[in-house]
Amino acid sequence: MPEAGNGGADSSAGLDPVEVAGRLIRCPSVTPAEGGAIAALEAILEPIGFACHRLRFETPGTDPIDNLYARFGTGGPHFCFAGHTDVVPVGDEAAWTVGPFEGAVRDGQLWGRGAADMKGGIAAFVAAAARVIGERGDALPGSISLLITGDEEGPAVNGTTRVLDWMEANGEIPDACVVGEPTNPAALGDMMKIGRRGSLTGRLTVHGTQGHVAYPHLAENPVHHLLRMLEPFAHGQLDEGTAHFPPTTLAVTSIDVGNPASNVIPARASAVFNIRFNDAHSSGSLERMLRASFDQKGARYELATECSGESFVTEPGRLSDLVADAAEAVTGRRPALSTTGGTSDARFIKRLCPVVEFGLVGQTMHKVDERVAVDDLRALTDIYAAMLRRFLA
Repeated sequence: MPEAGNGGADSSAGLDPVEVAGRLIRCPSVTPAEGGAIAALEAILEPIGFACHRLRFETPGTDPIDNLYARFGTGGPHFCFAGHTDVVPVGDEAAWTVGPFEGAVRDGQLWGRGAADMKGGIAAFVAAAARVIGERGDALPGSISLLITGDEEGPAVNGTTRVLDWMEANGEIPDACVVGEPTNPAALGDMMKIGRRGSLTGRLTVHGTQGHVAYPHLAENPVHHLLRMLEPFAHGQLDEGTAHFPPTTLAVTSIDVGNPASNVIPARASAVFNIRFNDAHSSGSLERMLRASFDQKGARYELATECSGESFVTEPGRLSDLVADAAEAVTGRRPALSTTGGTSDARFIKRLCPVVEFGLVGQTMHKVDERVAVDDLRALTDIYAAMLRRFLA
């Protein structure tokens, strides 16, 4: 393994992000399979001079996951790029215009699973890093690293969180991080994410007494209890939003009674709901609020909650300005600062350093015929290169 920041930079300065992305797409890395994607990245990064550490983690009851941490240079400032090579299943493969793992270019688009989410973003950053390293080589004033997981689309147990633990234990603490998720809704330069809402899933089970519908006074109907308990939240919005976040929302995603008979009052009813919450709440405060409300209805119930991530925000400042300035210089558009959308691995990375997200246009992510414009891949490479130059200056 070559030393970090040593050798090979000039020959790799001309990496084509389209070729790199196509190579990654041709690796069928559907979570939890590595599919050759981590190995392909190692083969690209090591000749540039990155010191690569392939990190395999497993937890009882879960699939083992291959991850990659690679760094060029050892000094500061230290800029980290984070992403994932795993992808979601392709769905109906026969419905794809181009094979999902062909990585082919047609009509100015690179097609394939992961093109947008997010092998294209990884390829753009690798090409940008190679370009900047080629310009400065061993004289690079700082270091560049990549944190690549194979478990972002899955349970996220053996991926980024375990790599972060390894980084802390080995003194690999970045000064800033950009996650290359596809953040732009319509055009490159539209939007970056400076934070994410938290996500809390609740599973509510209400107990009653089974009986005949003609004699309701001899039974206790848990369905009626359940409806009364959920009614205060039926409007779906729990607050008016905060400075950087939209309103907190609650969506009921399932109600299940398991009762095939129309003349029987069931003994139990259950519901599942999800709350996407802003920084006015925590998972703990939300659970306390739910229990206080449910207790008022006088029903016998059980509530189990699971939080996949608390809300967080990186206050606008140096890092968001760095990304916005680079994007505006290349595209002419200054990205809006947003906290919308689902969760990402940025929720874990925030414990090590300031983090924002900026990547490709996400209109086709997780869809049949996922694809990305070739021009966008090259423009994103220019943006990432501009970011690196500004950060390391």
